[in-house]
Amino acid sequence: MERDSDEKLQKLIELERKLGEIHDVDVLLDRILTETRKIVNADAGSIYVVDGDKLKIKHSQNETQLRELPPGEKLPYIYFSFPINEHSIAGYVAISRKPLNIPNAYEIPESEPYKFNKSTDDTTHYITKSMYTFPLISSNSKLLGVLQVINAKNENGEVIPFNEEAELMISHFAVSAVQALQHAFFTNEMVNRILKMAEFRDPKETYYHVERVSKMSLEIYDKWAFNHNIPEDEQSKFRDTIRIAAKFHDVGKVGISDVILKKPSPRFTPEEREIMMGHSCIGAKLFENTDSFLDEMAYDVALHHHDRWDGGEVGYPGKINLKDYVIGEKIPEAEPLSGTDIPLAARIVAVADVFDALSNKRCYKDSWSVSDSFNEIQRNAGTQFDPEIVLAFMQIKDRICAIQMEYADEN
Repeated sequence: MERDSDEKLQKLIELERKLGEIHDVDVLLDRILTETRKIVNADAGSIYVVDGDKLKIKHSQNETQLRELPPGEKLPYIYFSFPINEHSIAGYVAISRKPLNIPNAYEIPESEPYKFNKSTDDTTHYITKSMYTFPLISSNSKLLGVLQVINAKNENGEVIPFNEEAELMISHFAVSAVQALQHAFFTNEMVNRILKMAEFRDPKETYYHVERVSKMSLEIYDKWAFNHNIPEDEQSKFRDTIRIAAKFHDVGKVGISDVILKKPSPRFTPEEREIMMGHSCIGAKLFENTDSFLDEMAYDVALHHHDRWDGGEVGYPGKINLKDYVIGEKIPEAEPLSGTDIPLAARIVAVADVFDALSNKRCYKDSWSVSDSFNEIQRNAGTQFDPEIVLAFMQIKDRICAIQMEYADEN
């Protein structure tokens, strides 16, 4: 028994170290939920973040339902929010700021202010029984979110209540999880400040566009990684990094003259277009001469997300030496970059960026239909885009559409 406890403690320490290496909030929240479930052998769970006076779901997991899907498939992408009040279990925990252990969700006493919403069970034919819900509170007493794990299981796979050991393990893990979350939130705030500056310069680069491209890029990578049997540790590092790096794909537009960037006419002259193309080089210059994996990927994405798979002449900037580029001038001619010489992250973001540009309205164009946008991406597989990236993209149409809906532009 003592040896088992020591092994669990060692695993927790190693897990805490790995959490501290994750920079993106969404990826971290998903990992926190996954690892919390593993620690207490919970079949399902959800994690929510505070969004004003509401709780917004970020991730939901269900091992039983996942086993019913084909290998590599994910549960449907969901997004919703609800008021923070005592009528829901998660809302009650958010207000009370205390954990809540429920042995059976269908036997909550009528005297309790909170109720179990069984609509999801009715829809999915899942039976929720034991639930443990706890708040994620920062060191300065700020509520960050709520984590809920469902249906603890014993060695025989039978659903049991969450016991005292489970509560203790979650309590210990939550301290490290919150520390990692605080660091990730800080990183996210810094990234958003940079992106807000870019949005001030170019109103077309909206928060919603950036979030859509970033989230779609992550989903495309997940499917591509499954298709290519990428090891789990490598996947974890890459998916965390691309979620952030993808947001910087057009950040170089901050260095383009307003005369061009905010031109009322939708058409650039050839000279203006050549100068505009320099945004790829300007963005890359922001991440030059750095050692971190994140900066390397952000450099690759900013510089090469307009290069073409076939090396066609309309792709840019190719195998350019950034030292030869002068801000405000057209980019120097360079040998084309093609195929897998284009960094993987840039090939992924290229698909996400073009699809989003096609399927959303801009001041200079109407939106294409979602169907036409998918068809255009498919039509350019093997020419503009990596065909294996396009394959992964087309395999997750439902998730792509859900992301478009969650981060729809404000009217």
